[in-house]
Parts: sequence; structure tokens; C-alpha cells
Amino acid sequence: MPSKPAKVYKDKDASPAVFKGKTLAVIGFGSQGHAHALNLKDSGHKVIVGLHKGSKSREAARKKGFEVFDTAEAVKRADVILVALPDMKQAAVFAKDIEPNLSKGKTLLFLHGLAIHAGLIPLPAGINVAMVAPKGPGHVVRSQYVEGKGVPALIAVAQDAGRDARKIALAWAHGIGSTRAGVIATTFKEETETDLFGEQAVLCGGATALVQAGFETLVEAGYQPEMAYFECLHELKLIVDLMVESGIAGMRFSISETAKYGDITRGPRIVNARTKAEMKKILREIQNGRFTREWVAEYKNGLRTYKRLLAKGENHLVEKTGQRLRALMPWVPKKNIKGSQADYTTA
Repeated sequence: MPSKPAKVYKDKDASPAVFKGKTLAVIGFGSQGHAHALNLKDSGHKVIVGLHKGSKSREAARKKGFEVFDTAEAVKRADVILVALPDMKQAAVFAKDIEPNLSKGKTLLFLHGLAIHAGLIPLPAGINVAMVAPKGPGHVVRSQYVEGKGVPALIAVAQDAGRDARKIALAWAHGIGSTRAGVIATTFKEETETDLFGEQAVLCGGATALVQAGFETLVEAGYQPEMAYFECLHELKLIVDLMVESGIAGMRFSISETAKYGDITRGPRIVNARTKAEMKKILREIQNGRFTREWVAEYKNGLRTYKRLLAKGENHLVEKTGQRLRALMPWVPKKNIKGSQADYTTA
């Protein structure tokens, strides 16, 4: 039986006054960290930034008008602390700089539930632990706020030591603009497991594997790589945009009858019972912790497999073909994402 629709919290449900006289610290100044810090500052709250001594983001944060402190000092000074660090770096920073400087009455916020749900970070006694997770990248969280809009977000409470954790999470969501759009309550477990599954089976893993397999099928059959690129990658954005704007039914309304018939009769042959069975296996690996254990081990062992597989993907013919074809399309924004990756991961 379908579950009831989730309650959507809006501006009227949040109380910015919760932060009156309080100091908010953002630990990390990457993609999400910089957006949260700037939005909260522009919402009238006192915000400081915590970074490790050698962080390249220190100067960037200062230029944006923030006081920057070493992570431990920022935690000492703040009442509410957002951990805006990559998942696999959080546990070490927590043990070294965050946990020793927590005291009763403070609130620890996360952008994603993995570290808490998987037990990589233990729940500190006497501390609120909650989550505010915008459903969009940091630059969109910032740009939507500047435009007077907001990106929807999820909130969750793992530990309500002060009996005000949800109020604080909602106030934070308000400060970054998310209550303008809508905020939905979830749990650390639900957010972690659905987020990982979506990334692995559909949004990243599933989509990239499907694109590469389709591209390879056409090229191996003798078709030009350029034709394969257009049909299996370039036009994917058109279809996804239609689905995001109007749902799957709306997308089907907008395409030709020929495309529609191919969709409804051939699509289930690609994503079929065997595919769904593998999806269920992936979900079980997330639920029983196998994926997290594997990822932690990979990280501790120097990311050898991770780097090898990324390099293999970067050298795929679809990448080389795409670089050449995108140069012919002035309307497609050109971004050196790989070159600026450090800006999104520095602590």
C-alpha cells in the first residue's frame, strides 16, 4: 500500500529567531559549504568558516567576508556546526578536531547521512545531530537563493539531545532558502540508502553504463562515433529535461509516435527483470553495509581501483568524441569540471 505523501515544510514552519545570538560554523568551503555559508550570512546570521591549516579555501572564504578559523577553534566558537566535508574525510576530522571541542547544547549538522548511519562517526553524547540536505548542487543552492527562490531540501534528526534539533534544522533550511521551495522530513537511514541507490543504479552508475553500452553497440556495428554520440549521449539531456519538467508521461507526449512506440516496447527489453534483480542486489549491499565497507577499504588502500576505473572511463571513445563535438556547439556551456574539482572537495 502506498505511503502517505510527506509533509512539506515552508517558510511559515521555520523560526529564524532560533539562531538569535548564536554562531553558525560551516566546516569546509567547497560546493555546498560556500553556498550554505553565503546564504546564511545574507539571511542575517552570524557565520564563521572552519578549515584545516593548509586549506586552499581559506583565502576564498576571507574574500567573501568570513572569519576563518582552524576547524577545532571554529567548533569551539559555534553553537551550530555544519560538516561540509567529503564523506570519507569526515570521520578523521571528527575524531581530531570536532568531537574534542563539542559541548552540551551544540548542534552538529550533516549534508548527507552516510557517516552517521554507517557508524563511521559515533553519536556524541548530549549533542543534537541532524541533517539538512539540499537536493541540488551548491552553485544552484546559491544562485536560487540570490534570485529569491530556493532548492528543496531534506531534513532528519539522528539525536535530539536538546529537544530542539528539528527546529534548528528547519531554521538552517530557512537560512539557505530551502523553505522557500519546500522541505521534507526523512531519516538518516532513508536518506543514505535511497541516495546511494539512486547514484549507483540510476543517476550515475546506471546512466553512464547505459550511455557507454549504447555508444559501443553502434560503433561496433560500423556507425560513425559522432552519430553514436549524438544519439546516445547528446540527446539524453533533452529527454531528461522533459521528464524533470513534466514527468515520464509528459516526455512521451512531447516526442514522436515512432519514438514513443520504441520507448514502450523496447525499453523494457533493456531494463528488464534481470536488471531489476541486479538493482535489488545493489540495494541489499547498501542496506547491509557491504557497499560502505568496500568504499572505506578502497579509500584506506589509496583508491587504486577507484583511480583505475575513473581513468578507464576518461579514455573511452565517447569522451574523445564528445570533446570534439562540443567544440562545434557554442550554445553548450564549456566547463573544465575536472580541472576545478579541488574547489568542490577541499576542506
